[in-house]
Amino acid sequence: MKHIVLILIILTVSFGCIEKEYHIVEMDNPEYRKNTVFKYSEDLSSPKFEHLMRKYQLDTVFHGEKDEFQRMLILREWIKTVIEIDDIGPYPGGGYVESILDAAMDGSGFHCGHFMKVQNGIMNAYGYVTRTIGAGPGVKGIVDGHHGINEIWSNKYNKWFLSDAKYNHHFEKDGIPMSALEIRDEYLKNGATDIVMVKGLNRIPTKFDETFNRSAASFARTYTWIEYHTNNNIFTIWPNHETLLTMYADDYFNNNIWIWDGKPHWAYKKSDFMILETDRDNIEWTPNTIESKVSIEGSVAYIQLISDTPNLKEYQMKKLPSGEWKKVGISLKINLSEDTQEYIFRTVNLADIYGPEHFVKIELSNEV
Repeated sequence: MKHIVLILIILTVSFGCIEKEYHIVEMDNPEYRKNTVFKYSEDLSSPKFEHLMRKYQLDTVFHGEKDEFQRMLILREWIKTVIEIDDIGPYPGGGYVESILDAAMDGSGFHCGHFMKVQNGIMNAYGYVTRTIGAGPGVKGIVDGHHGINEIWSNKYNKWFLSDAKYNHHFEKDGIPMSALEIRDEYLKNGATDIVMVKGLNRIPTKFDETFNRSAASFARTYTWIEYHTNNNIFTIWPNHETLLTMYADDYFNNNIWIWDGKPHWAYKKSDFMILETDRDNIEWTPNTIESKVSIEGSVAYIQLISDTPNLKEYQMKKLPSGEWKKVGISLKINLSEDTQEYIFRTVNLADIYGPEHFVKIELSNEV
């Protein structure tokens, strides 16, 4: 009997010493693409942003709207309501966003580049990463020449989308807002027949804009040639903004010439101004998006967080199923004591805008 008890004790101790093994569960997280091309994001700590929001009482424009994308459309609608279109000039204000808005409220009209600057300033003020771009059809005889617009990073959709404040529209496919390059793809493929131009707050599908006597396809044609301002700080440092243009150098770019005002684009003769990028992922990098490096040693998980988040304030973590969000560092050490442990991470910028959620899940591998 003593021998049986001793064997049971030994077996119990032996099984108790078996180390648990954990593995990392692959999750369907938003893709992280590093920013290697674009420089000098707008500095949200600049008092210029606080002054812009306070002066025009832009918080009142939201009417309590909580949805991020709808907020963007509300702000764009406000810009379109305030600024009249005038493609001839002259233009007061010296290119400063507040001066443009003040002059617009006094009755002055402005061209697309002014709409672009204003939308960039306002969207960035509220923490929505926004960049300024120029585009054009690049064909002699086409009236819709060079056009200034913006792309805005949508945390909701995990992507860039083109936002035209002058015409108060953007393009969608299957209900998803599209980037400038995505619109270009569709136009070069089949004249943009598979995508929809939507206008205003209600995202009204519009095949032909009677106000401007133009079809949706002609608007899409504008994005045949796209130049991205490499330095994304036009609001903060204007008028000392350095004009560097990044362009996607694919086969179409290499086999065609961008015609602007009847002749090749001026940047062809100034190579220092035109930066060619062959990797599309470098154009469509992913602000606010997290990548994690996770390793497990015994019953301890080590997590490193990586992101390119302009004006990063902090990372936050929540343990599922019912934890609360709390501030964490870029490196974490987590003790593993449960069969399944799952966490959500997100970035927060200085405007308290949250980035796309990133999941890490760790499970027990063996039965003990």
